Order: sequence, then structure tokens, then C-alpha cells
Amino acid sequence: MAQPTRAGERLAVRPGELRKPGQVEHVEKTFELRDVSVSYGGTPAVRGVSMDIYHQNITALIGPSGCGKSTLLRCLNRMNDLIPNARIDGELRYHGEDIYGPAVDPVQVRKIIGMVFQKPNPFPKSIYDNVAFGPRATGMKGNLDDIVENALRRAGLWDEVKNRLRDNAYGMSGGQQQRLCIARAIAVEPDVILMDEPCSALDPISTARIEDLMLELKERYTIVIVTHNMQQAARVSDMTAFLMVELTADERNRFGQLVEYDDTSKVFTNPADERTEAYISGKVG
Repeated sequence: MAQPTRAGERLAVRPGELRKPGQVEHVEKTFELRDVSVSYGGTPAVRGVSMDIYHQNITALIGPSGCGKSTLLRCLNRMNDLIPNARIDGELRYHGEDIYGPAVDPVQVRKIIGMVFQKPNPFPKSIYDNVAFGPRATGMKGNLDDIVENALRRAGLWDEVKNRLRDNAYGMSGGQQQRLCIARAIAVEPDVILMDEPCSALDPISTARIEDLMLELKERYTIVIVTHNMQQAARVSDMTAFLMVELTADERNRFGQLVEYDDTSKVFTNPADERTEAYISGKVG
């Protein structure tokens, strides 16, 4: 199997079939989900999700707790593979390639579809070594100092840390740590950045900086964000998917189901489904 290392290259390829960087249109589909369902030990978590996620867009997943937002997000880079008894059904394509195909290495998937978690999780290393970790592990070519600086600049952090790169990352503020985690994710030149509640543990000022950063990063990356903050989804996203909690026929188990997916402006001003309107207006939650 080919080992793509540049943004946008495919996961399972035949010789000569790598998509060339720069040959994409704004409307290109990064992901295509068709009837995607997830269960844990036979218990459904998400059922029948079909949607397209577009290149260099910010896509927000919103909905009440337990509706499967994070579960769905983890499908996009096969993080659910790490959960015992997890089963994913349906079809999920990344740039046309079956992301769950037998030729696809899940470790490779996670290199080019990076993830930033809810709570900042820097390694117990220096700021420099946090960012350098991925490039070292993947054997990226190029000057490591330049790679680290470029990633920190893109994460809006360079000017704040350039004089203390050898300091332990744990000495940074929470907002700085989260931007460091973003820098760590983009240092290996991913194509996609997944963000699972990236601002939930941050103060309003740090949240605003992360939101500004997301808007800057979408010029280079496709971003998918899970958020409970509907105002945040309205501020930063191009597309919004609303998921709702449903009950199985025997009413014994809850699972998430996609209710509506559309342009963010339409979802928030003229939703097509009354359940979306009820959630956004705060009538249910």
C-alpha cells in the first residue's frame, strides 16, 4: 500500500492514482457517508447517517448529549477501531476511497485525518518536542526546526512561545495547550482536522482565539467539529448537522440519528425539521 504523507493524498491507491495537491474545487467532497451505523457490543449508538462533508469547509455536529456526535466523528478517522466490540456498518468514503477497505491502514488514516480532543492533552515534553513528535515518528523529510515553527505559526502560537520552546508544555495556559495540540496535529500535514468539543474546557477569550484559528485553518484543511455550543456552530461552520436521540423499538436503548443537515445559515434561520427548530430555540435539549 502507498504511504501518503501530503495533504489530500489517498489512503488506498494504485500506482499513478494519487490526487495531486491543488487540483481540488471548493465543492469537492472530502467524506461521503451512506447509511453509517455504529454499535457497541450489539447496542446501537448511531443509526443510518448519510451526509457529505466538503473540502475546506467547517462542518459542525450539534445535538443533545448522547446523540452520537462524538461517535460519528470518531468514525471519520477510525478511532472507534480502538474501542472493544465497536462495529461500523454502511459506507464511508474519503476522497472516493473506502476508509474501511481491507487495503487501508488505520494508523495511516489517523496521520492524515488528525484529531483534537475536548481536553487539551499535551505530552509531558517540551513545547518543541510536542510538535516534533509526529514528524519524527513518521519520518517526515525537511528541517525539523522549520516544521515545528511553521506548525506553531499556523496554530497562532509562535510569537507566544518562540523564546521558550524547551519549556515543559504543562506550563502553558489551557488555551495555549489546546493550540499546541492543534499545532501537533497539523505538523504532520494532515488533510482533515477533527475537533471534539475543542473549546469546552476554555475561557471565553481562549475560545474566541480557537474559533478565529479554525476560520484561518479552513483555508488549508477540512474541519469537522463537535460542539454543544450552538452559537459557536453558527459563528464558525459552513454546514451543520443536527442529531437527535431516538429510542429502539423496545425502548430499551437510545441511539443517535441524523435529523437535518444543511447550510449553517439555513439550519439556524429556517430549519426544515421542527425538531431542529425546537432544539435551536431551547424548547428541548
